[in-house]
Amino acid sequence: MDSKSTIKGRGAQLNVPNKFFELSHDMRDDFLEFCHKEGEESDKNKTLYLEVFPKTIVNKVESPDIGMAYSMNAYQGCEHGCIYCYARNSHEFWGYSAGLDFERRIMVKKDAPKLLEALLKKKSWQAHPIVMSGNTDCYQPAEKQFEITRQCLEVFLKYKHPVAIITKNALILRDLDVLKELSKDNLIGVNVSITSLSEETRRVLEPRTATIKRRLETVKTLSDNGIPVNVMLAPIIPSINSHEILPLAKAASENGALGIAHTIVRLNGAIGEIFSDWIHKTMPDRAEKVLHQIESCHGGTLNDSRYGTRMCGEGKIAEQINNLVKLARQKYFKDKVMPKLNTPLHEQFKDGQLKLF
Repeated sequence: MDSKSTIKGRGAQLNVPNKFFELSHDMRDDFLEFCHKEGEESDKNKTLYLEVFPKTIVNKVESPDIGMAYSMNAYQGCEHGCIYCYARNSHEFWGYSAGLDFERRIMVKKDAPKLLEALLKKKSWQAHPIVMSGNTDCYQPAEKQFEITRQCLEVFLKYKHPVAIITKNALILRDLDVLKELSKDNLIGVNVSITSLSEETRRVLEPRTATIKRRLETVKTLSDNGIPVNVMLAPIIPSINSHEILPLAKAASENGALGIAHTIVRLNGAIGEIFSDWIHKTMPDRAEKVLHQIESCHGGTLNDSRYGTRMCGEGKIAEQINNLVKLARQKYFKDKVMPKLNTPLHEQFKDGQLKLF
């Protein structure tokens, strides 16, 4: 990868046009040449945190092939910069690009804990596991500054409400005290995303995430403290990390994970262009091979929105991947299972304390 021609510390290497906007911003070559001659920066590559004020924080998930019913996102956009991230498309709803803007324009919802508490106090609300985060990582770098996720966990603890977490950041260990309290009543389940055992692969796929070593340590620490952990091998990308399924599963099991889950990469909407541009710049020797193999998993296209097949794919390559995951489960997780989260306990805590009468 030519470091002079790439944007350091970012996954996406361009801002694709927002499909909802008629006009778009284009970084022209003559402008870049002018900046170079004048010794000026054409792009300062800074992350901006922008506070937003949503009316609600918990979303009902309508998609039939996603294993969650409710999700909440304290942040929109994600500085981790994972090049394959399906959440990139949602940044267009906020008026930004799914490319670099997704990594550098982070929407911060400081009112999330108050909005969550208001929901949990409603008499009409029936407890069901709420997933943090169904879209963007709740422990991305912004969390270190704003601590919104921690405040939300404290609300879940106060009202004895079940919560699940998806993250690829070791920052979750900062909140081990709250997580341990939640686990006493079986109110917490954690999903740690680990897509490769190779640091070289991680750095190009997920530039601002925790190292693989730190993620495996996170799985072990959580498990050692009685917090159930599932490892997400997601996404599996043919010819990039598809050969690592068995070693990944073995490492996850040895560090205390109770299960694994996977998806096969799909490049919907603007992600197809972003990923294609990225792979031709980072892995030019195998770019076309990878893209064609992804297409073979989704009916000949990078863009697959078909419920039931979009996550697991179809065709020979997808079949091989899915069979390897089945083998991994049989080999390393035969006698392990993630516990079902406790939902009945919450009803007694609508007012933040146990109702005795």
